[in-house]
This record gives sequence, structure tokens and C-alpha cells, in this order.
Amino acid sequence: VQLVESGGGLVQPGGSLRLSCAASRLTLSSYDMSWYRQAPGKERELVAAIRSVGDSTNYADSGQGRFTMSRDNAENTVYLQMNSLKPEDTAVYYCRARQSSWSGIFDYWGQGTQVTVSS
Repeated sequence: VQLVESGGGLVQPGGSLRLSCAASRLTLSSYDMSWYRQAPGKERELVAAIRSVGDSTNYADSGQGRFTMSRDNAENTVYLQMNSLKPEDTAVYYCRARQSSWSGIFDYWGQGTQVTVSS
């Protein structure tokens, strides 16, 4: 099982990025998916989440109104569209897939993608 994030990079304040998280040997539509980020010297924090049932989304206050999380089941990929980026959005962004069922809890993380917002 592998989650691979992509789409990070260097962007100026006010710019946009779209992060992608693709999976192998894992059907993402069956998992609750989320994006986390970790800035240097800080704890990892939840940025956005999308449920496996109904595709309802939730966002941290820091990204509310600027970030949009979505999934494409045909591509087996989830996305995080980030607009109006700020320097404080600089962090490594991680994708997480989690499923809790009668057979157990399955929890997978990607390796992260660096987002740097700087002029």
C-alpha cells in the first residue's frame, strides 16, 4: 500500500497550488481521507478531511474559505486545492487514509510534499 503526494512547490503569497494524493493497492473511495501539514518546529495538524460516505468535508479554521478538498474515484486520487496562500501555509503536507471496520483499523500516510509560500 502506498500513498503518494505531489503538487507541492514554491509559490508566492496569494498564489495557488493543487496537491494530489494517489494510491496504489488501496481504493481511496473506501477510506476517510485527510490532509495534514507540519511546519518546522510545530506539531502535525489537520488541514482538511473528506468522509468516505457522502463525501462531506471539514476544514481547519486556517484553511476555511481558501482550501478545497475533493476526490476523484475514477483516478483513485484526492486533491487539496489551496488558494490565496500565505507564508504561514508553508509546511510539509501529508495525505492520510483511514478506515475503521469490523476487521480492524487501517491507517496509511504518504511521505509528504513540501509547500513553500514566499516572495
